[in-house]
Amino acid sequence: MCRPIPAFSTLLALLLAACSTQPRDTQPATPPTPPTPVVSERTIAPAPTPVATADSAQPQKAAGLAAEISVSGSAVLRERRQEMAKPIMALPAPAFAPQVQIAPAPQNTEQYQHTPRHGIQLVSETPVSTFSIDVDTGSYSNVRRLLGSGQLPPRDAVRVEELVNYFPYAYAHPKDDKPFAVSTEVAPTPWNPDTLLLRIGIQARDPAKASLPPANLVFLVDVSGSMFADNKLPLLKNALKLFVNQLRPQDQVALVTYASGTQVVLEPTSGERKAVISAAIDRLQAGGSTAGASGIELAYQMAQQGFRKGGINRILLATDGDFNVGIIRFETLKDRVAEKRKTGISLSTLGFGTGNYNEQLMEQLADAGDGAYSYIDTLGEAQKVLVDEFTSTLATVASDVKIQLEFNPAAVKEYRQIGFENRALKREDFANDQVDAGEIGAGHRVTALYEITLAGKRGAVEPLRYSINKPQLTGKDAELGFLRLRYKPVHGSASVLMETPIARNTIAEQGSDDFRFAAAVAAFGQRLGDDGKYLGKFGFEQIRALANAARGDDRFGYRGEFARMVGLAESLSATK
Repeated sequence: MCRPIPAFSTLLALLLAACSTQPRDTQPATPPTPPTPVVSERTIAPAPTPVATADSAQPQKAAGLAAEISVSGSAVLRERRQEMAKPIMALPAPAFAPQVQIAPAPQNTEQYQHTPRHGIQLVSETPVSTFSIDVDTGSYSNVRRLLGSGQLPPRDAVRVEELVNYFPYAYAHPKDDKPFAVSTEVAPTPWNPDTLLLRIGIQARDPAKASLPPANLVFLVDVSGSMFADNKLPLLKNALKLFVNQLRPQDQVALVTYASGTQVVLEPTSGERKAVISAAIDRLQAGGSTAGASGIELAYQMAQQGFRKGGINRILLATDGDFNVGIIRFETLKDRVAEKRKTGISLSTLGFGTGNYNEQLMEQLADAGDGAYSYIDTLGEAQKVLVDEFTSTLATVASDVKIQLEFNPAAVKEYRQIGFENRALKREDFANDQVDAGEIGAGHRVTALYEITLAGKRGAVEPLRYSINKPQLTGKDAELGFLRLRYKPVHGSASVLMETPIARNTIAEQGSDDFRFAAAVAAFGQRLGDDGKYLGKFGFEQIRALANAARGDDRFGYRGEFARMVGLAESLSATK
């Protein structure tokens, strides 16, 4: 009788475990496919191979069975090991598309000052209108930029007087020693057959460039990260180089930049060294935040360092107006510039860019700094402002220029001033030399418009039932009104008064080409600015027809461009 063999029992147990899923009396089938392994970064090790042995004293039959068990068991385990050693397949892609993170579109943070529009005034109640002149033109080129980008401008971006004053007009030049000449014209209003349009035109003396006093200029350039776009720093650099080409040997220029900090890039350098100045401009690169207030302080220091007594001392600030480091409060910046102008250093602004443009800051800083505000949207506009109008940009012929118009209640029933809303002054400010007003540069033109209703005509304002104020016969009933201007001569402190009556017999049946074109531009500004509140049915089509009919001598093509802008605005308004 054979004794039990422990090794044989162990091998038999392994065989039964390996074949427990196989039916009896059949050949072993291929083992079931193991479940798909979970993808992991870890390496999956193969299962250990069990080793089967047989006792050497086992009988031949037992030894044969043990060998068969060992081979069969090893084959099964080997197949399992090979299956698990196969490369791990990637999991199939999900049936849904993965979410894609899309960067949000940049927000439009452009800033414009809100100013209520002028309304209709009864001459019996408010016969006097007083305001400061304004020679800025930035609103026009900014509106052009907005229309060109396919959008109607925000209403607060439209200042009618800046649209009207963008264009040259054939006003009479001064014939005496006065710094400017004044003219008036009265004719029917294109959009209202019951009213008249009164135009006041001012033409400043335009001395030759060679006769201007030497200039001490500081270019204050924003090189912060917000100035990276093509319509900002790259355009700015090309614009300044156009200006540099106009400098004379007696002029000098310094270059100051600001971003996260401030830097003097170029010490005061003679206008004769144009290549040096242009090379310094070419080296400017955008990057960092915007410490605008610190830049303004450093620019005034450089202007004071190169101060020319009896000369032109001016800072040209070129930026998008996006100040975000240091002093950023609007009123504080404006007060600092107003304080600095008392030292004899003026500040003009050149606006650039879109999206984050702070137009309110640019316009108001120029106002506080006794300078002009321009918006540069193209190199062509830079040519107009910095080359064609070089003397106007550089030199001042009169400062603190104020206009006061007193209407005669015996001749005029109502009036409405068109534009100059943010230049309004109190009546008593006119004779007060301590109240600041606008300056007028060499060759500058200023146009002011009033829509008036004559006495005896039906007005827009219902009369008071219990009014006791009646027009008095003064012997001056042939006058529509009386025009007064005050100004300070260059380097003067006391104001000079100019006066002229506006005769009723000057009313024309039709205005001149300049008159009618200015009326078309004013109507365009009103249509964009307050949806034509006082225009009735006088829409873009009528405005374009009026502008084309009054184009006249369009030397620079500005009037033709305006007519195309009106057509574009008409198309955009139809898609609102």
